[in-house]
Amino acid sequence: MSQQTGAFTHLGRPRKLIDGLDRVSGRTRYAGDVRLPGMLYGKLVLSPYAHAAILGIDSAAARALPGVVAVLTAADLPTSGKVASSRQTTTLAAGEVRYRGEPVALVLAESEEAAADGAAAVNVEYAPLPAVASHAAALAPDAPVIWPAGAPKEGADLTSEHAATSGGASVERAGGPSNLHEQRRYERGNVAAALAAADLVIERTYRTPVVHQGYLEPHAAVAAYDPLTRNLQIYTSTQGQFGVRDEVARLLGLPRARVTVIPMAVGGGFGAKYGIIEPLAAAAAVAVGRPVRLSLTRTEDFLTTTPTPASEFRVRLGATRAGVMTVLDAEIFLDNGVFPFTLGGIVAMLFGGYYRFEHLRIVINEVLTNKPQSGAYRAPGAPQASFAIESTVDELAYALGMDPLELRLANAAGPGDPTGEGEPWEDMGLRECLAAAARHPLWVNRASECGPGEGVGLAVGGWPCGNTTAAALCRVDTDGTIRVHVGSVDISGTNTGFQLIAAEILGVPPEQVEIVAGDTRSGPFAGPSGGSQITYSVGGAVAEAARAARRQLIELASQLFEASVEDIELRDGQAFVRGVPARAIPIARLAEEAQDRHGGPGPIVGEGRSAPADNAPGFVVHIAKVHVDTETGRVTPLRYVAIQDVGFALNPLLLEGQIHGGAAQGIGFGLYEALRYDEHGELLTASLMDYTLPRAAALPPIEVVFVERPSPYGPFGARGVGEPPITAGAAALANAVRAATGARVLETPLRDEVVWQALHQA
Repeated sequence: MSQQTGAFTHLGRPRKLIDGLDRVSGRTRYAGDVRLPGMLYGKLVLSPYAHAAILGIDSAAARALPGVVAVLTAADLPTSGKVASSRQTTTLAAGEVRYRGEPVALVLAESEEAAADGAAAVNVEYAPLPAVASHAAALAPDAPVIWPAGAPKEGADLTSEHAATSGGASVERAGGPSNLHEQRRYERGNVAAALAAADLVIERTYRTPVVHQGYLEPHAAVAAYDPLTRNLQIYTSTQGQFGVRDEVARLLGLPRARVTVIPMAVGGGFGAKYGIIEPLAAAAAVAVGRPVRLSLTRTEDFLTTTPTPASEFRVRLGATRAGVMTVLDAEIFLDNGVFPFTLGGIVAMLFGGYYRFEHLRIVINEVLTNKPQSGAYRAPGAPQASFAIESTVDELAYALGMDPLELRLANAAGPGDPTGEGEPWEDMGLRECLAAAARHPLWVNRASECGPGEGVGLAVGGWPCGNTTAAALCRVDTDGTIRVHVGSVDISGTNTGFQLIAAEILGVPPEQVEIVAGDTRSGPFAGPSGGSQITYSVGGAVAEAARAARRQLIELASQLFEASVEDIELRDGQAFVRGVPARAIPIARLAEEAQDRHGGPGPIVGEGRSAPADNAPGFVVHIAKVHVDTETGRVTPLRYVAIQDVGFALNPLLLEGQIHGGAAQGIGFGLYEALRYDEHGELLTASLMDYTLPRAAALPPIEVVFVERPSPYGPFGARGVGEPPITAGAAALANAVRAATGARVLETPLRDEVVWQALHQA
């Protein structure tokens, strides 16, 4: 239960999801459920090579199969010759393939089975070319350059789209052909002198692999084009409908007004569903003049979509004997796959921003390799950055003989302290989370409660949280229903939060509020559902719209009661003069009066807009207890505590679920998950038989502790919640292994053999 529950009627109290029953009962419709008259089914032909020239495509056998309508290549599409944004958009390869699984052709057929048969019959002749499948191989002096003429123009900067951050870096781009797309440098103070003067320097190198988002629903989209009106409709599983609309319109040369994106229920996204297959489905629909459905299998999804970048952190951390961290020096390599991907700003911000460093140098190398383009995954870059900095800080605590939590608390950043980019943090609650961890029994009693092979570790994590603009409308109908119109996509229960916000402000039961989520034609603008920003931004617009409607209701009620507006109360769906509830007027009657009265105020409609200037960072401290089998290296998580500053828990039930899910993903990142590629760029873990996700039986009990430091700008003080829960998991587990065994594991996941090797090196 929220700490502020007593101040509100509906907010701060647990409430089930609006669409929860539909989802668990199977009534929810997803993009893969859409069926349109005359619809064709698409099947991709994927490259078996990570790098090869396309010598020829023979589709005659495929086109002769029953049910096959067309076999499309890059030249057959209206996007021919246009470069897709490096922001995760898939079209078809032309002339050359640059990663295993790159789509080369698209078979369209009357059924899924016929499309699959057709794809198997397409014969593509390749000439294999040398490939680079790691950042080290890509940066070798004799490495083949993936883009000799320069990489495609970069798309949206993920740093700005997912989080409100500033530049603060000197940026160098390759002057000639190179696989080093970009190098960013963040510096302050005198790092060399500070390292020389430090009483103690911890130096370590950490590595994390490519990790997939692991959503339940693979990518799916249906596109329908009317050549007479030039109107294009796209039904899709997406987190950002307006961004998809803009990219599709650009690639197809259509006005944005002609493209309508209809977001369907999303069966999990975690940053990956921003527009991968929609341009291809749309281009195919335009090419053949019939609706086209494109849905990926699990293996196709693993091969062609946008997992996290692999990373390497070379870290030096200096401190005084008293435990004051003085200097941080790091060189970081991000393996971004085949297209540029700007994640460096977020990585630098967090890696160098949890603690106060007078002297800092962070050099980030964004490297191109023959692998699928990297993309966002829940708090993109944060689990990697947290694993590296929190493991190093833990080692510093051991070297100094200090309590790991006390060392962190003494050096923790606060509002106004610089991030790793050098810009000041906004209002943030890291210290409050550390203080809550210091009081928790799992940490306090860790020495007495741990048996042989057991240990307790903790780690800090955080996320800046985004702050895009948004609008909302609040309409009071004559039956008393409050209809709130938004243009955001609900991937995490945000609509339920909007319902509670409107109900609280208007004094009605939540059941009386309906959230109307529009498409790109009918919905007010909202940013993408990612970066922990929808409640912060759209929720603020909903609150403003509800307050505008409330003012109109109160003004009308004051006229009817012949009372001052200050004396009018709205409660339980009725308006009355304070102290005289027996003479209440239902809101429905007020709405009817407003709508029917000539010369009156007109229908009750409130408009709300939100454009927060500052973000609302969300911080966590996670405590993990593990058992390590010293004979096998097997790590078993036993208990888990997730402490998080949520600002204000609008709906504690939803927030607890969000934190449970994020913690589970952090455990998966730390213990199990990795997309493994061989030296030729072949994916070795292309199915769920090979890619290990955490199962329910493998997860420990997860306890959630809310810290509520209200954000100055969020609705009712709320902060972004979705991203932070994943950020600290891998680091907390590694630190627990260190506490249990004395061994420092320098890579994720903490596989049995990796831990065993660390045990025998300790």
